[in-house]
Amino acid sequence: MSVWILNGLVWNEEAGTLVKQHVRTEGGNIAEIVDGSQQPDTAGSEVIDAAGKLVSAGFIDMHVHLRDPGFEYKEDIATGTRSAAAGGFTTIACMPNTRPVTDTAETVKYILDKAANEGIVRVLPYAAITKNELGRELTDFAALKEAGAIGFTDDGVGVQNAQMMKNAMALAKSLDMPVIAHCEDDSLVEGAWASEGNFAKKHGLKGIPNESEAIHVGRDALLAEATGVHYHVCHVSTEQSVRLIRLAKSIGVSITAEVCPHHLVLSDEDIPGLDDANWKMNPPLRTPRDVQAVIEGLEDGTIDIVVTDHAPHSAEEKARGPQLAPFGIVGFETAFPLLYTKFVRTGQWTLGFLLKRMTSDPARVFNLPTGRLEVGAPADLTIVDLENEREVRPETFASKSNNTPFGGWKLYGWPTATVVNGKLVWTKA
Repeated sequence: MSVWILNGLVWNEEAGTLVKQHVRTEGGNIAEIVDGSQQPDTAGSEVIDAAGKLVSAGFIDMHVHLRDPGFEYKEDIATGTRSAAAGGFTTIACMPNTRPVTDTAETVKYILDKAANEGIVRVLPYAAITKNELGRELTDFAALKEAGAIGFTDDGVGVQNAQMMKNAMALAKSLDMPVIAHCEDDSLVEGAWASEGNFAKKHGLKGIPNESEAIHVGRDALLAEATGVHYHVCHVSTEQSVRLIRLAKSIGVSITAEVCPHHLVLSDEDIPGLDDANWKMNPPLRTPRDVQAVIEGLEDGTIDIVVTDHAPHSAEEKARGPQLAPFGIVGFETAFPLLYTKFVRTGQWTLGFLLKRMTSDPARVFNLPTGRLEVGAPADLTIVDLENEREVRPETFASKSNNTPFGGWKLYGWPTATVVNGKLVWTKA
């Protein structure tokens, strides 16, 4: 069925502004884009009135945790994809630190089948680098690729053995597949949950040093240079990591990187105290200097894309306090409003820059067909009210979990409708 999205505002890169346009989808693709001054014939079509709202290519999130299989009390594919859609995301890539770990073809197929039956956005599964993410034995990369995995990562833990990582990169390269790395040297982080900054010093805590991340970034950049693999760095958070990625790119290493909204808008000095585990995440919130470094890295292209690292946990788990609670916060439903409010409304970024980092750039990095608002592209679209200011109310999230430090924040830029493959899959009630 044909669907017309009328009167929307579309970012025009050449003009550097929003222009009124009508968009028609048919057969799962964008069929037509018409100047807003015209009145298209909508007879026989479904009509969505986007008057005064942004119409964008659907947002893409290449780092999420759906907790399924094994931790469905935190999240599952049905609730996770609804939360993603509520945040304007039309494609998401889920990490393999499930139970069982996504280290077999059977588990990859389970995720894809469940996403097809219960999910409402596109779900792309990663597979583990090592069996059970223990760092001891490589998984069957070829079988995992054939089953539908889009890359290999032991996210949640760093691969500690350099030879194991080099072997993984060489094998992934032979299959034309990327390696996606959680960069963390375990010998430097044991027993700590906060960054080695002013917050840790103030409260007498053992801190997680920046080099715990950067050591793996540097090591893996050298291994990627040696093997020629596409190497992607997860959730960059430190000045040193940015510097190393920038250097690796300058000499031609096939390296890309991502950053999360919370590492762009918060530092360790924002943590209110020792009681609220919703401020506990991995990597931890770093120093203001690190925040400035990752912002600059995203702006100059050293860091390629924005991801959420959506990491739901139950209220009971987070109630244990920062020392005992698991790492992670939810991110789908606040990502765009946070960055739009913090950077676009203040004039630091153009709207086009933010949209690029959340749509066409992740599509480019991972060779996806989506992420484009143009005729012939998949009809994955997000409609956003840029002018409505709303308070973050975690209890209203579509996710099963509401572990976020952003409760009560007042933000602009809230998604109001999400279209996947030409079908309206979510709209704000």
